[in-house]
Amino acid sequence: MALVELKNISKCYNIYQRPVDRLKEIAWRNRRCYHREFWALRDVNLSIDRGEATAILGPNGSGKSTLLQAMAGVIQPTTGSVEVNGRLTAILELGAGFQQEYTGRENVMLGGMILGMQKEEMLKKMDEIAEFAEIGEFFDQPVKTYSSGMVVRLAFAACINVDPDVLLIDEALAVGDVRFQHKCLNKIHVLQRKQKTIIFVSHHDDLVRQFCKKAVLLDGGRILAQGPVDEILPVYKELMENGTLATKQFSAPVAVT
Repeated sequence: MALVELKNISKCYNIYQRPVDRLKEIAWRNRRCYHREFWALRDVNLSIDRGEATAILGPNGSGKSTLLQAMAGVIQPTTGSVEVNGRLTAILELGAGFQQEYTGRENVMLGGMILGMQKEEMLKKMDEIAEFAEIGEFFDQPVKTYSSGMVVRLAFAACINVDPDVLLIDEALAVGDVRFQHKCLNKIHVLQRKQKTIIFVSHHDDLVRQFCKKAVLLDGGRILAQGPVDEILPVYKELMENGTLATKQFSAPVAVT
């Protein structure tokens, strides 16, 4: 059984030209339409097994972040279903979900308990998380007093030190100073050796090759192709450089082997 299973995932947003148009639609009880539909995802099917490291590739606006948000349960898909068989942590918009008035310690405790971890278990991990974050006394200060770099450190420390079965990362590896990036990469290698499942969005070819054997290419909210990284990266580069593919546009996902 796959650890992460997405079946026919689609996500539609209603786009209003002006804020008042939303109110008009409510006033007319949806008998008149003042919006246009934007499909961020269309009929996405994806299966990821335990221990796999998978890169999600695609140009800006292709649906990468929306896909990770659907996996994480941050948004509900318009159609389809998401099944995750294990504990999932996500580093999406770094610091998103932090309570600004709470201290770093309080936010870490809250996040762990939301994941279903016992208070005693989180208390045992707290020193390890504080040490990894390297924010010193600010760990016990309100998050609203943090610099962006501190938020990055706390978010990473909180997510990768709670023994996740699935770790989602959205471009977060490009943030922070070089030394801390290296520390995070080493930790991800440790998780891989423990057969944890890692799914991340990145525009950096070197990172993709370093961590992933499989890649999924998105464009226009659809999966264009998926398969071995070395086969998908050239297709991704062609799409990024030319805005299209020399080959015919895929009407269905193509498994590159």
